[in-house]
Amino acid sequence: MYDVVALGELLIDFAPKSVNESGYPVLSANPGGAPGNFLAALNKYGCKTAMIGKVGDDMFGRLLINTLRDAGIETRGVLVDDQVFTTLAFVSLDASGNRDFSFARKPGADTCLKPEEIDAALLTDAKVFHFGTLSLTNEPAASATRKAIETAKARGMLVSLDPNLRKPLWKREEDAKAAIEWSLRQADIVKISDEEIEWLWGISPEEGAQKILKEYGVSLVYATLGPKGCHAATRTLNVTVPGPTGIHVVDTTGAGDIFGGSAMSQFLKYQKAPSELTEEELRQIVRFACTAASLSTQKHGGITSVPEPDDVEKKLAE
Repeated sequence: MYDVVALGELLIDFAPKSVNESGYPVLSANPGGAPGNFLAALNKYGCKTAMIGKVGDDMFGRLLINTLRDAGIETRGVLVDDQVFTTLAFVSLDASGNRDFSFARKPGADTCLKPEEIDAALLTDAKVFHFGTLSLTNEPAASATRKAIETAKARGMLVSLDPNLRKPLWKREEDAKAAIEWSLRQADIVKISDEEIEWLWGISPEEGAQKILKEYGVSLVYATLGPKGCHAATRTLNVTVPGPTGIHVVDTTGAGDIFGGSAMSQFLKYQKAPSELTEEELRQIVRFACTAASLSTQKHGGITSVPEPDDVEKKLAE
């Protein structure tokens, strides 16, 4: 029995470490991909997970599979394709550690997952299926994603979504909006950023959370506010939790994914439907997730930046 199975991209994030004498960035390669980051947080905090995806038969593909295994994530659903290269993302950081992305993905291996290649057995005994919209940008991965969602819903699994908007990967912004809105209608639990809500509808995070609950049939929404924390809501509850102070931000890559995985790990411990959570339980879920995500920004990368449980508890106790 798996707690969470995720489908989507595995890639290498190249983040700047310094600048050479000619002004070019010296880059550090870090394992990434939103679903992988999400699952790494879940595993770190006591859950059992599995990944569905595809990498290239190359150095980086093999490194990514080994990194997932080292994190305790089941990798039998991750295929290796010798016809395409593992996707690469090049990250630029501003003075606050915020990111901008460029992608080498034409195509990347993650977009080449076929519906018939999904290991359906992974979805047989899992509690939650998680996905993002990057696997909807191109075929055949888009069809594979839709098939996995259909299978998960038919088997009574909770469906979790992080839209994870990356505009450069979409041919048109209208296509991205349509994919996100379709995805929202499939989901029970959604983690979405304040920037994504503003881009979609031009409204506040609080208004966005209510819109998602009322118009898309979602049961639990986390509207993240960057360093300011998170506003979370069910159909009967609303809580806003500030982010922790005293964080020296180095790299925000993966912080939203780590928030999502951390929140899911705490939600699953209650063994309740979202509608059954108390206000205090929802607040504790969000406090833990905000703290874990904030601590992760003190290191480079995604999968490898998930903080230890003791470090999260120590920060919470401050």
